[in-house]
Amino acid sequence: MGLVSTPPEPSSPPAASIPPRSARRTRKILANWAPALPLLLFTFVMLVLPATRLVNDTFALRGGGYGFDNIRQVIGNPVDRQAVVGSLALGVVQATIATALGAPAAWLITRMRLGGRAFWLSLMNVASNFAGIGLAFGFVALIGSTGMLTLILGGVFGIDDPFPSTGSFTGMNIVYLYFNVPMFVLLTLPALSVLKDDWQEAAAVCHATRRQFWRHVGVPVLSPFVVAGWLLIFTWTIGVYAVAYAVAASPGSQKLITLQIGTTLESSVFGLERAAVLSVLLMLLAVGATMLYRLSLRRAQRWL
Repeated sequence: MGLVSTPPEPSSPPAASIPPRSARRTRKILANWAPALPLLLFTFVMLVLPATRLVNDTFALRGGGYGFDNIRQVIGNPVDRQAVVGSLALGVVQATIATALGAPAAWLITRMRLGGRAFWLSLMNVASNFAGIGLAFGFVALIGSTGMLTLILGGVFGIDDPFPSTGSFTGMNIVYLYFNVPMFVLLTLPALSVLKDDWQEAAAVCHATRRQFWRHVGVPVLSPFVVAGWLLIFTWTIGVYAVAYAVAASPGSQKLITLQIGTTLESSVFGLERAAVLSVLLMLLAVGATMLYRLSLRRAQRWL
């Protein structure tokens, strides 16, 4: 009787060739985050490091050590206080007017057909991106003291000074609305489409009037998105520098935080500590507005 040979059992790979679970998890995390590493590096270099430097300069004293002397000097300076009040006032006025004009416009655009919607969206895109020095020069050439429209109204109709100075508070509001209203429309347009036509039909079936529908359904649904747009316009307005600098008759004519930072950096009289304090204040306002923006969107997400 012959012997039956059994095939050899497959040898298992040595334990050393199998990476441990922690190593596999680390490789998976690195593979998932590898595409975002350039963006994270850019954010760290361009945002985190400058912000850290500004915070350090805010509390660093010239004689050494750290303290609140720089902050107290800015608070005690009436020009800096006027700059803070001016920026807050400009941001509130711009956000309120842009919301009052942009919310109905965005609602109407959402109800347009494809051709009309594409036309108005392209127009809004051009207007919202046409800012800075070019926009300021255009308004100065149009409604400035020697602008084309100003000279026409004065020479033909005898109307002297028909427009406020572009460097005044009212004039700056006129210039800012050119790009803030289209920007509000573009920011809130996707959110306003959350209000379905089926809801209006359902309310009509239940014998609800249009006023009742907007009071109990439309306004509660859209108000978080509108508030979020208001906050974004406010944050954008208080951080604009180029337009404010260009339309002002002189850098010191209108007191704003951004203009005060630029004046401080250009002057050799004031130290960089003053600009650092104002910059940190601007960052705190932006962070606070962003946090409120996220809370507003979190409230609105229940309808999505």
